[in-house]
Amino acid sequence: MGIKVLDIESLLAFPESRTLEFKENLTSLKPILKTLIAFANTAGGILIIGCGDDGKIIGVENVLASEEKLANSIADSIFPPLMPEIEIASVKGCSLLVVRVPHWKGPFYLKSEGKEKGIYVRLGSTNRIADAELLEELKRSIMKVSFDQLPCPEIDISGLDMNRIDNAFTKVGKKMDANMLETLHILVPYNNRLVCSNGGLILFGQDKYRKKYFPNTEVRCARFQGDKKVNFIDQYDAQGTILEAMDEVPKFIKRNTRLAASIKKIKRKDIPEYSPIVIREVLANALVHADYSILGMNPRIAIFSNRLEIESPGMLPFGYTLGDFFAGVSHVRNKVIARVFRELNIIEEWGTGYKRIKETCLTENYLIPQWEELGASLRVILKPHLATQERSESDRIPDQMELTIRQEEIKKLLQKKAALTTKEIHKQLKLTISERTLRHDLLDMKEKGVVQMLGRGPSTQWKLTLSYIQTT
Repeated sequence: MGIKVLDIESLLAFPESRTLEFKENLTSLKPILKTLIAFANTAGGILIIGCGDDGKIIGVENVLASEEKLANSIADSIFPPLMPEIEIASVKGCSLLVVRVPHWKGPFYLKSEGKEKGIYVRLGSTNRIADAELLEELKRSIMKVSFDQLPCPEIDISGLDMNRIDNAFTKVGKKMDANMLETLHILVPYNNRLVCSNGGLILFGQDKYRKKYFPNTEVRCARFQGDKKVNFIDQYDAQGTILEAMDEVPKFIKRNTRLAASIKKIKRKDIPEYSPIVIREVLANALVHADYSILGMNPRIAIFSNRLEIESPGMLPFGYTLGDFFAGVSHVRNKVIARVFRELNIIEEWGTGYKRIKETCLTENYLIPQWEELGASLRVILKPHLATQERSESDRIPDQMELTIRQEEIKKLLQKKAALTTKEIHKQLKLTISERTLRHDLLDMKEKGVVQMLGRGPSTQWKLTLSYIQTT
């Protein structure tokens, strides 16, 4: 069944993406062939010929001859044979060629460039030659084997931290033995012996082995001043396993975000800046589906004054789109990790995560997070609860956010003095840091609702907020 005119007009209103591209004409066939190959190898897609990059309709001249030219070029230039659906559509009096490419097992490549250099994949709205890591991921996808199922030949059962395993499963009332380690593919056969799988080492490996083979599993966390990645206020690297990061990362987020208070019928209800349920769901999804075969890229948490970003390495799995995710279609990248997370009750039924996130946001009055494909990574952006944004400095609640040791010293000094300038604070505390660094500390305390600014310029003074004094 062909695409309706209304559907085509809707597509033209969208920007180019992982599954959509526009071309003006067939003057240069090679970029078109690369796009079709990338679509087939990645997640399928639609190419519309006869319009500009902005979706403006130009039309295709001699559309029947152009269709034949394109079909012949595809047949002659791509291997294995690719058979997309090519349609002629008329929109606003102009003829367009609409090429629909499903995701197929390949890998497909451009004959003129050969199998080594002619395999293309789709990263965002661009076509990229598949590097060694992407080629391996593509091959695993075709074989239906995940990276975390592969053996780590150098590490046998002695490389596992059995205390970690026992503690994790005891919490959910389960007992672990050698048979269960094999059942969960934490241990896998290799040359007539049992060795750790990549997933087993990532989840339960002794620190010295895990950090040697998978340093990219450490979750990097940062709190920035303002809304840009310029000045750090707080940093933390979760150096334990990704299971331990499920506990440690939310603690970092909690101490670096605010609370608001809702008072109804004399009862006070604290409202976190970001929903703990949503944070846990998004974090679990990021850690379970990260591509740990990409060395040098770690899961990252970035907290700004106006948003929280959770980013995981790896493009979406081949054959999978954000539309599938939103529709509840499940595609597990790391089968061992996902199975263990489910056994430990960290995640529930496959494909229910987005539904739970959406329901929580609607129930608790949070904005639904945004998902962004950034080429070789996936980013989820959470927005603060409106109640935490609408408060003025005078009615902010300190929300139990932890202060650094230096900030505690500043607080104690200001408890004794009515108000002090930055220079006075620096002098009285005999600090070895610069006044600029001290100012960053004070601005962070201001965001936490602990201090307020009086005046401007060098004469600016700092004092404890009334709400903070009243609650301490």
